[in-house]
Amino acid sequence: MIRPLLSLFVLSFAFVASIEAQATEPQVAWPEGWVVESLPSDAVTPTRQGTTRQRATKNDAAGNALLVMELTATPVEPDHQVNLQGVLLEMRKSIQKDFFQGGYQSVCNKIHASMLGEVTALETTCTITQNGRHVLSQTLVAALNAGRAYVLSYAGQAQVFAESQGEIQAVRNSLKL
Repeated sequence: MIRPLLSLFVLSFAFVASIEAQATEPQVAWPEGWVVESLPSDAVTPTRQGTTRQRATKNDAAGNALLVMELTATPVEPDHQVNLQGVLLEMRKSIQKDFFQGGYQSVCNKIHASMLGEVTALETTCTITQNGRHVLSQTLVAALNAGRAYVLSYAGQAQVFAESQGEIQAVRNSLKL
């Protein structure tokens, strides 16, 4: 179920990797028991210096992924203006297209203001169905702060996504961007 979500991570990584400058890694408190990994910046595509990626996965007893969260941070050049709403809209469209190609249907809510740590952000959540049954949920959150672009993406099986809202909110609140 989580495999279609990898395209989201590739897309969010490509977005933030397209901007260049110096970087420091954001601080995040991942939930206890989750598998956490710092991903090399060239794991998907070669990136410019300063991009960082972190991923945490909530697994079941058999080691199957139930929920995946990924935070990508990329420096923004001082003179570059990022249209955060436009970027998030394009990411959402790409996700919907990828799910459609995989035999899923998706409906996303309107992009709206949100918070990522203590930083103002934009957010959208998509409900993914197959044969009319809600199977996955995915949220994209994008923010700009102190010369860096951040994308937090999290997705998981519908029930686990709903049951994990406390953990998800704790991660979002813990972010030091």
